[in-house]
Amino acid sequence: MTIRLPAADGTTRTYEPRAEPFSTSSGTPVSPASGTPFTSRTVFAAAHVVADPYADVSPGGPAAVDWDATLAFRRHLWSHGLGVAEAMDTAQRGMGLDWAGAAELIRRSAAEARAVGGRIVCGAGTDQLTGGTLPEIRAAYEEQLAVVEESGARPVLMASRALASAARGPEDYLELYGHLLRQSAEPVILHWLGPMFDPALDGYWGLADLDAATGVFLDVIAAHPDKVDGVKISLLDAGRETDLRRRLPPGVRCYTGDDFHYPELIAGDAGGFSHALLGVFDPLGPLAAQAVRVLDTGDVRGFRALLDPTVGLSRHLFQPPTRFYKTGVVLLAWLAGHQSHFTMVGGWQSARSLPHLARAYELADGLGLFPDPALAEERMTHLLALYGVTR
Repeated sequence: MTIRLPAADGTTRTYEPRAEPFSTSSGTPVSPASGTPFTSRTVFAAAHVVADPYADVSPGGPAAVDWDATLAFRRHLWSHGLGVAEAMDTAQRGMGLDWAGAAELIRRSAAEARAVGGRIVCGAGTDQLTGGTLPEIRAAYEEQLAVVEESGARPVLMASRALASAARGPEDYLELYGHLLRQSAEPVILHWLGPMFDPALDGYWGLADLDAATGVFLDVIAAHPDKVDGVKISLLDAGRETDLRRRLPPGVRCYTGDDFHYPELIAGDAGGFSHALLGVFDPLGPLAAQAVRVLDTGDVRGFRALLDPTVGLSRHLFQPPTRFYKTGVVLLAWLAGHQSHFTMVGGWQSARSLPHLARAYELADGLGLFPDPALAEERMTHLLALYGVTR
């Protein structure tokens, strides 16, 4: 059976879908590992939310979430031993999911994590604000940190659009982050999200020069190393992440958020390695888990052999405008059978073109990511038909 896929130049091409899902080198299909923890790396997948397709929502209104399907997807990730990074930008924070929805997501997912023994971290930011003064921004952070801590999860202190707008320079970042770290009950993960993911965060840490901004970031950590579990770097610059990783205080982890260079950063070098907190591990869950288990045995070459081929798909999903990668993530979740529809909160399923979605399907199918390739083909055929593409 073949399928017609549209190309960016307006033509269509014939594609023959894969017949079988991904399997290990021995031919054994990847299967859940009862949540067995990894031993060599700490790995979180930033998980998407599943919209309620039947909700009567208005543009700009609160998101309607299908809680059963959303929590089922998190159980899927936990079943493979992955941790869940909850309420991050993958979950459409600031792109359809407001703070009230994010707070409910944090509470529900943290309770589910306790029930199944899954590892979870949760994002805390200031997205209940659209602007604000520095005291208002501090109060917003404190409100969200309290929700995360009360849920029993480790906080990920997310970059703030409001702070990027209100801060006069590095001193405001040093003061505000210092205050938050001093009062946090447990060590947090600091998240530096670059402007390619959110243009409103350009010049974060008070400086446009990335070398100088890195210095401010490191100053924040150096002042409170006991309150920083690790840092998540999402700058899509492997060299910069490697340099920063080597400059971290002992005991502070580097969690790569680089969806372009993650295999090499996780594998590491003689100077160390990165752990992972990645949006692309949402669609790559089982395959990523299999790769890390190979790495647990010390087999770096085997790890790279499994994970390197996935970079093409990741670079496609995260191509500019990078923040719309979430559309491809949800498409692949639908095609893989993790949800019954291709609908996103805020209507962002329309953010990518049909040729982009078709290529995402082709790359994912080539990797064997779909547990049921026939189901994925059927669903992709239906989507194409909606746009007038027939076999």
